[in-house]
Amino acid sequence: MREEWTRQAGPMGLGARLTGNALATLDQAIADGETPGGVIAIGRNGQRLEYAAGDTAVRGGAACFPVRTDTLYDCASLTKIVVTLPLALQLLDEGRMRLDDPVERFIPEFAANGKSSVTVRQLLTHTAGLAPFADMHSHGWSLEEIMDFVTGQSLAYEPGTQVVYSDFGFILLGRLISNVLGLPLDEAAAKRIFEPLGMTDTRFCPPPEDRPRIAPTEHYPYEPGPRWGVVHDENAGAMGGVSGHAGLFSTARDLTRYATMWLNEGEWEGKRLLSRSSVRLAVRNQTAPAAGGNRGLGWVLKGDRWDASGDLLSERSYGHTGFTGTSLYVDPAAGLTVVLLTNRVHLGRDKSVVRLRACLHNAIAASLEDLSI
Repeated sequence: MREEWTRQAGPMGLGARLTGNALATLDQAIADGETPGGVIAIGRNGQRLEYAAGDTAVRGGAACFPVRTDTLYDCASLTKIVVTLPLALQLLDEGRMRLDDPVERFIPEFAANGKSSVTVRQLLTHTAGLAPFADMHSHGWSLEEIMDFVTGQSLAYEPGTQVVYSDFGFILLGRLISNVLGLPLDEAAAKRIFEPLGMTDTRFCPPPEDRPRIAPTEHYPYEPGPRWGVVHDENAGAMGGVSGHAGLFSTARDLTRYATMWLNEGEWEGKRLLSRSSVRLAVRNQTAPAAGGNRGLGWVLKGDRWDASGDLLSERSYGHTGFTGTSLYVDPAAGLTVVLLTNRVHLGRDKSVVRLRACLHNAIAASLEDLSI
């Protein structure tokens, strides 16, 4: 596979030798025991290069298969920018919502405990004053009981004053989108995002027949084996596997289609999913310097403390990561998209692909022969 990829690198403006360095970053992470395997996909000049390496699970395990380029991965928080963000921007484009509308306009019960001034923009930028996380899965709560907890919580800090990464904001956005569209979130995503983009392998709650293609995630001590084909995020699992913050499964190929739509400022093969205006707004800084972050709408921008772009992608690059070991990055200055899918949590939460992401992006940026960024 490596030889085939390096032969294809030329038409993409990538140096074959240096592109090999990018592949080697994943090989080395596997050899170092950071992840059992993974997939890299690079998109540029209307073409896509893919590389798969390693296994889906610990060798000898029941869920162990060689990783393929069409292996399905639990995307974790990539759900936020592949599902929730574009649906929210479509509501903006359609005149159904303003960024500075109070959230209570769409979810009236959210106004409880002094939250009536919190805006949609603040949910999208993680500046809404919400706590980062809470256990909502171990109480036996129903979906509505979970939503009652999310909407009824008190503010942890004054909205707009800090960037505090919070799943709660995107859980609320998922409910807001469903309320406005009158559709469950997964149905809205399929109809409005996945089907137009031809993302045929992307879905919430994959069916049992997909399991041989799915990379398993973590083995929770109270379960008989690793989570395999069910969402890793425990709160999303308690919500039925569908949430605005987590739950999506996808392939590198499908995610490259999605990233290319962003690179094309909202258009894919003649179909416009997002306006140029909303795309440009989403990738522009939306957070005050005093808030301590560099966030667009949903996206992590260059220089944010959660930025995984490395050293060599341009100042215009933006992206997002997922806890399970996934990431998606776009660099408009280079005309480049990069998807990395791993299931590093399968080997334990102490395993990290933070360095892998940065080194991969550096090696890809260094391989660009027709552009200096």
